[in-house]
Amino acid sequence: MNLELEGSRVIVTAGAQGIGRAIVEAYLAEGAHVATCDIDVAALATLPDEVFRQPADMGDAGQIATFMAAAQAHLGGIDVLVNNAGIAGPTSPVEEIDPADWDATLAICLTAQFHCVRHAVPALRQSANASIINLSSLAGRVGFAMRTPYAAAKWGVIGLTKSLAIELGGDGIRCNAILPGIVAGDRQRRVLEAKAQRRGISFEQVEAEAFSYTSIKDYVEPEQIADQILFLTSSRGRMVSGQAVSICGDGQMLA
Repeated sequence: MNLELEGSRVIVTAGAQGIGRAIVEAYLAEGAHVATCDIDVAALATLPDEVFRQPADMGDAGQIATFMAAAQAHLGGIDVLVNNAGIAGPTSPVEEIDPADWDATLAICLTAQFHCVRHAVPALRQSANASIINLSSLAGRVGFAMRTPYAAAKWGVIGLTKSLAIELGGDGIRCNAILPGIVAGDRQRRVLEAKAQRRGISFEQVEAEAFSYTSIKDYVEPEQIADQILFLTSSRGRMVSGQAVSICGDGQMLA
């Protein structure tokens, strides 16, 4: 299927590794022009030469503003903004969570999306195929015990997305949220390991319990998330907006 994304101007936050990198590479394969940022300078250096890249801490509003301005200048505008940046946050009972960890999790997983959208909207209004994708999580639909900062932020992403879809729809800008489930990769493994340690059981037990709540007993691959994002931001997805799209193997709960 030709998604007709060639020449599209795309900004992906935290695009050097994991889900973000899969998104960057998928857009490049479609002939899009891509700009990204990441806090990991070494990982940024491994991206293909045609990608505009700049180090940025998504918990810092000033660095977000600097990156968004530089990316727009390089691309000559924006057609797609993918708010991918996020952190796992602490794994702990709520009464033991350090307020600083709560603040950092919400800053990167939710507030950074607000800042990126705020800087992108004027340019998106000039696009003939404007789209915003915000990364939420299955935790933003079903909650997540001992991961309250992360879950709270991801629920907030859905509220932000639906509000933006209503506010910006008249400008021809659509906005959707993606809700990944149990995603293959080091970050998910660290989350499951932290759960196992807190509960005093093995990694294998936590992993098996996690899959007991899904209809499809397998990890979500980052490339599957990228595929859905490309469709939503193509002209074929032009009537899809304000949606929270789950890619989770029919997850009913998070262990």
